[in-house]
Amino acid sequence: MRPDSFLPYCISFSVGMQVLFLPILGAIADYSHMRKTMMQIFATIGAVATILMFLVTGGLWWLGGVLFVVANLAFGAAMVFYNAYLPDIASEDERDRVSSYGWAMGYMGGGILLALNLAFFTFSEDLGIPGDLAVRINLASAGIWWLGFSFLTWSRLRPRHAARQLPAGDTYVSIGFKQLRKTISEVKHFPETLKFLIAYFLYNDGIQTVIAVASTFAAAPLIQGGLELEQSTLIAVILMIQFVAFFGALFWGKLAGWIGAKQSVVVSLVIWAGVVIYAYGGLKGPTATAQFFILGIFIALVMGGSQAISRSLFAQMIPNGKEAEFFSFYEISERGTSWIGPLVFGLANQMFGNLRIALLSLIFFFVMGLILLPFVNVTKAITDARNYDGNA
Repeated sequence: MRPDSFLPYCISFSVGMQVLFLPILGAIADYSHMRKTMMQIFATIGAVATILMFLVTGGLWWLGGVLFVVANLAFGAAMVFYNAYLPDIASEDERDRVSSYGWAMGYMGGGILLALNLAFFTFSEDLGIPGDLAVRINLASAGIWWLGFSFLTWSRLRPRHAARQLPAGDTYVSIGFKQLRKTISEVKHFPETLKFLIAYFLYNDGIQTVIAVASTFAAAPLIQGGLELEQSTLIAVILMIQFVAFFGALFWGKLAGWIGAKQSVVVSLVIWAGVVIYAYGGLKGPTATAQFFILGIFIALVMGGSQAISRSLFAQMIPNGKEAEFFSFYEISERGTSWIGPLVFGLANQMFGNLRIALLSLIFFFVMGLILLPFVNVTKAITDARNYDGNA
């Protein structure tokens, strides 16, 4: 196995497990008072697994893969319940703004932590701390940060009453499997929502893969198609992306108000496609590092916005009482949970031994998104969701 294909394979495997579990968890959440509790449980598991990455050294590289799979699976589960709160805390006309603000604050928080990590890593030798130990401390700090701010959220977030009563003779697990089958059969009542999900599944898989493999591409040797950037330079680029993404998410919230949510997503996909094409053919010569910084700015501008507006758009396309259930399907291709893209990237890199060719293979996902998304009738999707009666 090529070392730079290991992480994409781990991502793909962890999301393969999410495909099995998340829809069932979503159905359980809609029938119980456990939405907040389940968010707490899975966020805690994911944060602890991240903290334990401090133990990954030398021959224990495989432990990093195991912990990543656990953390990413738990992250996806926690995000199902997190996203399902959006329709409860924001009216339809406010969801684009609230969703964008949430993404923006997330990037700001990540940027602050990354700035602290960069400073600690840069001056670790002066503090008498070896560089490899500093990296492991930084990894653990991400889990501590995650868990710490989760407690702040949980102290303010109110538990949500069950959307539907649990039928007599059923348990939460049994109703989860039954509701999953029912939801799959009900999809025919929401053809426009289904079209959006398919488009989102494709283009967001491409987005998440670019985000996941960008650092691998930047740090890889030139002979493998990479940029061979120093670790400090790479962290500085990622840090810049975090803070620019804060403003990008806020801007895309306003853009959605100007030209419409669907159209703003289409604009972002055009930019994403351009980023992938340029990454394949450009980033060469003595200015490669500067070009990578500029490309990072474009990524940052569309990264949070395209995902925030997609989430708020989807929130309007689902019927009342089925928020967690529908968002469990949505989460299968949400942030950090895509699987086809990483698998395609990993296999292309395995076959051709070139990261640029592997990156170019991702253009398929953006092109398909651009083809399918314009055919989604958002107005009809919202009307279908409002008028649907599951008991009829």
